[in-house]
Amino acid sequence: MISIQKAVPRPMAIAVAVAMLTLGVAGAARAQAAQSAQAAVQPDTPADAPAAGLETVVVTANKRVEKLENVPMSISVISEELLRRNNVRDLEDIIDLSPALTKTQSDNPANTGLNMRGIGTQSIGIGVESDVAVIVDDIPIGMQVQAFRDLTDVSRVEILKGPQSTLFGKSAIAGAINIVTRPISGPITTRASVLASSDREWRLGLSVGGEVNEKFGFRIAASNTDFPGNVNNLTTGKKTNGSGGKTFLVKLAWRPLENVSIDFSPRYNHTLTDCCVVVLNGISGTNLQNGLLNNVPAFPIAQVLDGISATPDNRNIRNDTFTGQDSTTRGMGLRVNWELPNGATLTSITSTDRYHANDSRDQDFTDRPVMLYYPVSGTGRPAGLPGGSEQHGRFDVVSRTQEIRLTSADSEAFRYVVGLWYGKNELARYFKRGENGVTATSATEFYGDTYNINKAVFGQASWEFMPKNTLTAGLRYNEQESGYHFAGTGNPSTLPFGSGFKAVNNFSSTGNTDEAVTGKLSLQRQFTPGLMAYAMASTGYKGHAYDITSSLNALTAAQQPVKPETARSFEIGAKGNFLNNRLAVAATLFSSKFKDYQQNSGSYIPDTLIYQTRLNSLPGVETKGAELDINAMVTPNLLVNAFLAYTDATITEFRNAQCYQVSGGGNGGFNAGCILRNPLYGNQNTNDVSGGRMPYAPRRKASINAKYDVRLPSQSFDAFVTGTVNYASDMVTNLDQNPINYVQPTTYVNAGFGFQEKSGRASLTFRVNNLTDKQYMSNRSVQLANFNASAPNAPASVTTTTWTPLRNAFRSVAVKLDVKF
Repeated sequence: MISIQKAVPRPMAIAVAVAMLTLGVAGAARAQAAQSAQAAVQPDTPADAPAAGLETVVVTANKRVEKLENVPMSISVISEELLRRNNVRDLEDIIDLSPALTKTQSDNPANTGLNMRGIGTQSIGIGVESDVAVIVDDIPIGMQVQAFRDLTDVSRVEILKGPQSTLFGKSAIAGAINIVTRPISGPITTRASVLASSDREWRLGLSVGGEVNEKFGFRIAASNTDFPGNVNNLTTGKKTNGSGGKTFLVKLAWRPLENVSIDFSPRYNHTLTDCCVVVLNGISGTNLQNGLLNNVPAFPIAQVLDGISATPDNRNIRNDTFTGQDSTTRGMGLRVNWELPNGATLTSITSTDRYHANDSRDQDFTDRPVMLYYPVSGTGRPAGLPGGSEQHGRFDVVSRTQEIRLTSADSEAFRYVVGLWYGKNELARYFKRGENGVTATSATEFYGDTYNINKAVFGQASWEFMPKNTLTAGLRYNEQESGYHFAGTGNPSTLPFGSGFKAVNNFSSTGNTDEAVTGKLSLQRQFTPGLMAYAMASTGYKGHAYDITSSLNALTAAQQPVKPETARSFEIGAKGNFLNNRLAVAATLFSSKFKDYQQNSGSYIPDTLIYQTRLNSLPGVETKGAELDINAMVTPNLLVNAFLAYTDATITEFRNAQCYQVSGGGNGGFNAGCILRNPLYGNQNTNDVSGGRMPYAPRRKASINAKYDVRLPSQSFDAFVTGTVNYASDMVTNLDQNPINYVQPTTYVNAGFGFQEKSGRASLTFRVNNLTDKQYMSNRSVQLANFNASAPNAPASVTTTTWTPLRNAFRSVAVKLDVKF
C-alpha cells in the first residue's frame, strides 16, 4: 500500500534566540522603535513625538527626483519602513506587497519571470528578453533571474506600471521595477539587524556609512541569509525548497570640485536556491498497487513513494540530485555628475556586470538508481549506468551599459531630460538532460549563445504651458543589433548508447538589426495644491527574440529571429493629498494592448505543410483594469497602507494553442474545445483560447498593511502592533486554460508586535507569518512521474498532482532585532 503519512512539522526552536536578542536590547543604549510608520523614508525622530502627517514620498521615475504626487503616472512605492515592517528579503516579497506584480512560477529558478498588470514573458530563455525591467540605482539587470536575490540596504522600491520604454529601454514594455539603495548622507552611522524564525530561517545585515568630510563619503553594506526550506527530503534527511545568499555592496563618493561628484559602487552577490521542487499532493487512478515507475518492475510505486504522503499539504520528497541553482554576480557602477552654471546636471553612468550560474534538477523525482534499469532504445537491455536521471546546465551573462544624460534644473517651468544610451548583453547557455539512447530520460544536449547591442537617443520634457496645466512628452529612438549561435545534438535518443556530445544541429544568425521609436504623452491638471488628475498615452517595444532550446531544428532556425513585440497603452488617473497631509490617494484606470506577443505556439512553417511548435508571435494580448493606492494616518499613532488592483489580462487571439487531456472525457480524451486533426493547422489538435486569461494574472489582488504605535509611560520604550493581509484571486498558470492548472484564491495574514526605544536606536519585533496556517498551491499541477504500467506487467493507470510550497505556505514565527549607533 502507498503510505499516506502526514509530515509533522518540527517544534519551534527560537527560545534561545529570543532570549539572547532580548538581552541584547536590554544592554543596548536605550532601545527604541524603528522609525515611525510612514509612506516613505523618514528622518530619525523620537517615537514619543507623533508625526504631524505623512512623509513626502519621492521617486525617480522620470530620471529626476520628484514628489510622487506630482508625477503623472501610476507608481506604487514600497518605502524602507514598509520593507522593514514586512521583513522583506528579496523580490518575491515585493511581489506580495504590490498588486500590479505577479511571478511566473517555474520548475527551474532560471525560468522564473515577472509579470506587470498580468503581462510578462512566459517563454523564458536567453533568447527572449523580459517584459518587465529591473533597475538598481539607474543600472538595468541583464537577465531577469538576476533580480531574484537579496535586497540589501534598500531605501525604496518604485513599481512603474505600463510601458516604460521611453526612458528605460526595450525591456520595460510592460513596466519597470526601480530599486533605490540608501544614499550616502549625514554623519557616519552603523546599522545592524538579525532575524531568526521558527522554521530555521536566519538573516544578518550590517551597514556603515556617512560623510567623512565635505569631499568624501562612503557606505558599506553586507548581508548573509539562509532559509533551509519547507520541504523534507527523506533521502538526505535535510530541508529543501529554500534559498540563501551573501551580498556585499560598497558606495564611495568623492567631490573633487564644488560642482563635480563621482560615485563608485562595486557589488557582489552569491545566491544558492534549492527551490522549485515537485511535491506530491494527490494521487488517483485504477490498480494503484500495480503502478511501476516508467513500467520498470524494479520500481513499484509503493517503494518509490516510501514515506511520502498523498495529502494536499504534503511536504516530503525523495530526491538524490540537487534541484536548484548556484549563482554569482559581480559588477560595478560609476556615476559622474557635473552641475552646470545654469542649474542643469550632466550625468554619466557606466556599468559592467558578470553573472554565472550552475543549475540542476532531479529529473526522475525519486532517489532510486533508475539508470541501472532504464532500457536502451532498440535493445531493451538495462542501461547499467549508476545514479538517477537528471538535468544540469549553466548560464553566463555579461552586461555593459553607458548612459549620458542632461537634466534641466527642477525649478523651471520647462523641464527636460535628454540622453544617449549604449548597452551590450552577451548570454550563453549549456544544457544537458538524460543520456543518449536511454528511454524515459528525454535526452538532449546543446550549447547556445545570444547577444544584443542597443544604441538609443531619448528625451522627455514637461511644460507648464498654463497655470496648473502641464504637458509632458517623450520620445526614444532605439537601434538594436542581435544574433545567436547554437550547437545541439538533435535527437540524442537516435545516437549510439553511451556516445558523447555530437553537434548535429549547428545554426547561427548574426547582425540582425531593427529600429523602433517609442514615446509618451501626458496632460496634467493641478486642480488644487493637493489634487491632480492626468491622462497619458505611451508605447512600448521589445526587440527580436531567438528560440534557443533543444527543439531548434533547420526549419525553425530558418524562421529566426522572431519579430519584435510592441505595445500601446492609455491611462487616466488622479492623485490627492487630503486632511492636512494625513491621507494620500492615487487612483488609475488603464488599458494596454500588446502586438506580436512572443510565445511558444504551433504553426505552419511558411511555404510548407509542416506544423511545429516553436517560439512565435501571437497576434495579441491585452490588459485593462483599475488600481488604488491609499496611505492614511488614521490617528497620530495609526498608519494604514493599502494597495488594491483589478486586472483583466486576456489573450486577444490564439487559435492554435495546445489541447489538454481530460480523463474519462469524450472528444478523443481531450477538452471539449479541442479541434481534433484541425485541417487549418496541419491536421494537428488545436485549442482556440482567444479571450482566455493570461497566466499568473489574478483579477483581484490587494495588500493592506497597518502599524499602531502604543505610547508607554516608560521613559525608554514604546510598543507597536503590525498587521498585513495579502490577497489574490484565482488564476490560471498556463495559456491552454486547463482547469487543473488553476490556482485557488490565496489570503495570507501576518501579524506582529514589538518594542522600540524612544530615541530611535533599536527595536525588537516579533512576527507571525501565515497566521491562519493556510496552505495554498502556487503553481501549476504537473505529473510527479509516470507510474502507469502495461504489459507484460500488470496494468495500472495512475494520475498524480503536485505543488511547490511558497515561503509562507506554513505558519512560522520570527523575531528580529534592529539597532543603530
